[in-house]
Amino acid sequence: MGKGYVTHQARVLALQGLGKDLARRAKSKCELTGAAGVPLRLYEVPPIAEEPEMARTILVSEACHEMLEFPKRLQGREWQCLAEVVWSEMPAVQVVAWRMLRELAKREDWAREVIEEIFLDDDVETWAKSAEL
Repeated sequence: MGKGYVTHQARVLALQGLGKDLARRAKSKCELTGAAGVPLRLYEVPPIAEEPEMARTILVSEACHEMLEFPKRLQGREWQCLAEVVWSEMPAVQVVAWRMLRELAKREDWAREVIEEIFLDDDVETWAKSAEL
């Protein structure tokens, strides 16, 4: 087996180790939509740290994960939950919500209005601007 494969497997195991704590923090709900009773996935918020960190990882539904992987597909009012979520106590959730709203603002008036009202802490804003979806 190659070194890359071994490194990847070690990262996957480290992320899985965060799973229970993340589920507890998120109350087993998507941290973006609040959806419960749906399959949830771990999402590391870019830029990815060398070692997985709970503070840089969120729990999202498969629908959200797909939108994070393919942000050009984001559209519609079904994402208005982000207007509230962007005020989360969790910086990683704020960053992802802000990035999704920025992408939505390219097509949705309501998202542009929300973006204009958002004030993030300097560190969170720097993180949010450090990578795009």
